[in-house]
Amino acid sequence: MVRLLFWIALIAAAVWFWRKFKRPAATPRTPQEPASTPMVRCAHCGVHLPQDRALSLSQQWYCSQAHLEQGPGSQDR
Repeated sequence: MVRLLFWIALIAAAVWFWRKFKRPAATPRTPQEPASTPMVRCAHCGVHLPQDRALSLSQQWYCSQAHLEQGPGSQDR
């Protein structure tokens, strides 16, 4: 019985070493996520939207031309 366990352990160790050294040395690269666009808050309604789709006026951001023309909304939000 001990002989059988010895041979099983020896074969398992040989397979483990073979697999370990067969792998390429380079680590797999993870795909990089695209850079995210900063989000801004509309000064009138408070909705958040990407900065590249927002309109700005005097350091305030708006979600649409109508809200830009109406100006900032109430500040209680």
